Amino acid sequence: MVARMWQVESTRASRFLLLALLLGICAAVQAQQKHEQLAQQSSDAWLALVDSGKYDDSWQEASQLFKAAVTKEQWQGALRASRDPLGKMLSRKLKNATYSKTLPGAPDGEYVVIQYESSFEHKQSAVETVTPMLDKDGKWRVSGYFIK
Repeated sequence: MVARMWQVESTRASRFLLLALLLGICAAVQAQQKHEQLAQQSSDAWLALVDSGKYDDSWQEASQLFKAAVTKEQWQGALRASRDPLGKMLSRKLKNATYSKTLPGAPDGEYVVIQYESSFEHKQSAVETVTPMLDKDGKWRVSGYFIK
C-alpha cells in the first residue's frame, strides 16, 4: 500500500514538473514574440521617418549605440547616397524577425534583427535589414540599418 501511494505521488510530481516546464517554455516563447512585436513596431515607425526623408528625425530616434557610432551629418550623407536614388517607397513586407542577445561586433544586449522585402520606385526588389535594440531608456530603438 505504501509503495502504491509512493507511485501515485511520484506520477503526480512528474506530471506537475512536466506542466511547469511546458508553462515556462510557453512563457519564454511569448516573451520573445512580444520583443519581436515591439521591436517591429519601433522599426516601422523609424522607417516611416526615413521613407518621408526625415533623416534628422531618424537619427534622433535611433539608439544611443547608433548615435555614438554615427554623427547626424554622417547619417544624413549616408541616407542621401543610399536611399535618395531608390526613389519613393512602394511596398514593404516583413520577411522575418529574430530575437538575439548577441550580435557580431555589438555589445551584448537585446536585439531583434528584422528583414523586410521592399520595393522602391527605382529598385523593384530590395531587402532592408533593421536592427532595433532595447535601449537604456527601456524603449526599442534602431541600432542598425542596411539595404541590399
